Amino acid sequence: MNKIVLIVLACMIFSCGSKKAVTKKKDPRKTNTERVVIQKETPKSPEINTNEKESGVNVPKTTISSTEDYIATFSAIAQEEMRLYGIPASITIAQGILESSSGKGRLSVEANNHFGIKCHDWTGDRIYHDDDASQECFRKYVDAKYSYRDHSLFLTTRPRYSKLFDLKKNDYEAWAKELKAAGYATDRKYPDKLISLIERYELHKLDEAVIGYKYEKPVASNRTGATTYTVVKGDTLYSISRKYDMTVKELQDMNGLSDNAISIGQELVVKPSSKNF
Repeated sequence: MNKIVLIVLACMIFSCGSKKAVTKKKDPRKTNTERVVIQKETPKSPEINTNEKESGVNVPKTTISSTEDYIATFSAIAQEEMRLYGIPASITIAQGILESSSGKGRLSVEANNHFGIKCHDWTGDRIYHDDDASQECFRKYVDAKYSYRDHSLFLTTRPRYSKLFDLKKNDYEAWAKELKAAGYATDRKYPDKLISLIERYELHKLDEAVIGYKYEKPVASNRTGATTYTVVKGDTLYSISRKYDMTVKELQDMNGLSDNAISIGQELVVKPSSKNF
């Protein structure tokens, strides 16, 4: 009887030991499976939106449909450049109008270059455009205001333009003539074109607002011949050109005109004529 009891107890002990071994084998497997799933779900954040915002801010676009729009858009910038660098705002705006065709020329539209400044030692972006020679290199800016700043630096850092800064800040006529004398432009009528634009659009008022007083333009004597003509009712560019022994093209070039449109009261630069003595 005792032997039977011992055999039964031994069987029970063996059975319990086997169950515990099975349980220990299953638990590690479940733990390992859960760890693998967690490692697969690690998230990563994209960096696309930042680049899109930066490119959108750096390339602003402004629609300019007329010379008046151009003046309204850039006059404050030109006045700020005058305060910082001493270049008359009237001269800067007139040059911008002439060089960029009132903001509608290719260089100004595609490169924000309003003054036709070429690459020289420029290391930034560039654009190629036919000028004095085929496919010349011009500077390209992300914003037109940097073109205005580069214009100021261009004049203030080159020795050949140093005489400009001996002139009065409100004497736009002297500035226009000295720019030509210093070699800024090859067109012999360049000073007349600048002066005509300044007087036509009263750009000298931009200078007066900065310096605080008005410039009194000297009045030429009739004995020296007329240099300007005021348009009256019935005038055309052709009739005015005949009166002053000029061609219509000469009148347009001297006054920065792109077509034959003129208005009553408009002042045009003309050649001196013996008919007015």
